[in-house]
Amino acid sequence: MPLGTVAIVLVAAIAHAAWNLASTYKRGSTLLFVGAYTSVSALLCLPLAVVATATGAQPLTGQLAGASVVSAVLHAAYSLTLQTGYDRAELGVVYPVARGTGPLLTMVVAVLVLAERPSWLALAGALAVVAGIVVVTGNPTRNRGPHPLRGVLWGAATGATIAAYTLWDAYAIGRLGLAPISYYTGTLLAQSLILAPGLVRALPRGRGLSRARGELVAAVRLDRVPILVVAVLSPLAYVLVLTALQTAPVALVAPLREASIVIGSLLAWRFLGEGDLARRVVGAVVVLVGIVAIGV
Repeated sequence: MPLGTVAIVLVAAIAHAAWNLASTYKRGSTLLFVGAYTSVSALLCLPLAVVATATGAQPLTGQLAGASVVSAVLHAAYSLTLQTGYDRAELGVVYPVARGTGPLLTMVVAVLVLAERPSWLALAGALAVVAGIVVVTGNPTRNRGPHPLRGVLWGAATGATIAAYTLWDAYAIGRLGLAPISYYTGTLLAQSLILAPGLVRALPRGRGLSRARGELVAAVRLDRVPILVVAVLSPLAYVLVLTALQTAPVALVAPLREASIVIGSLLAWRFLGEGDLARRVVGAVVVLVGIVAIGV
């Protein structure tokens, strides 16, 4: 993989880790938070997509709309599966299993089904990145309640949805030739529509429209800082990933972008007071070795 592409994915990983850290400061409703930052992200990206259309870089086509809708459905399936897993099992089990199985499944499908042929050294590097993620997260089932297997299963299901949207987005960008910013703007707009019914149901009942609107505005205002941070960094991170997919195989981009877990883990140690620094550093070194192998 070209070193410039590696750098793009690593910048995306930093942005991804930063917005995940910002999201931990959310104080209000999860549904309102997700709906708010998704809608704001769509509004921020829309002018860039309009410019792409006006300049002819990405005309509005049925192919663009259809691919964006499919991507939005897959991303929504990921969010719903992940949230259900968090509701029914330990976060500390679901999250690391999901982020580890996602790139692993993506690599397998990309090599066996999409006939991508990265070098053995690059594949070894990708596996090293996954191994480093496992080291950073530790044993997810240790001291995690009476039903750790349930969390593993939900994590694996979430990982499957990660692989699904990653592979589809790679196809849309690499094979269909869609412009990353226009494609992801369409995805965000479609996701906002998918989330809209849930947001309506979240409004307080029987208190009058004006009061319900006021409570909604108050809830969004409560988390305005993390909403803005996530709304900016989340699309930035993923548009950079989509840009990398234009020139690099998804079998390598998928595990490389998960370096965000290592970065996020170190940020959690620094800002959230989480322990096990030595294990986190060892995992980071393993990931770094994998990144070097992918770059070579």
